[in-house]
Amino acid sequence: MNISELHSGDNVFVIQRNPHTQSVAHIQEAHIVENPYSPGQLALFFREEYYPLSDEFAMYASYEEAEQAYDAFFNSHYSHTSEDPIQEAYE
Repeated sequence: MNISELHSGDNVFVIQRNPHTQSVAHIQEAHIVENPYSPGQLALFFREEYYPLSDEFAMYASYEEAEQAYDAFFNSHYSHTSEDPIQEAYE
């Protein structure tokens, strides 16, 4: 996703890894908002926090697109285990 095309009010879906268990990740809806700490800049708002908008986030325009990326990465990298690593959080 090209972050230069995002606008305040857009919704995106983020794949976020669990920092304690790297084989577990969540698909989370997030919002693009005006950054309250840097006027004139956009921020990613999810999990009740503001994050400076950057290419470091795995952001997707739809839940389906995020799920496909998730499946491509996690199912191919973790197919050797019997555990299903996906834990979706969609509110």
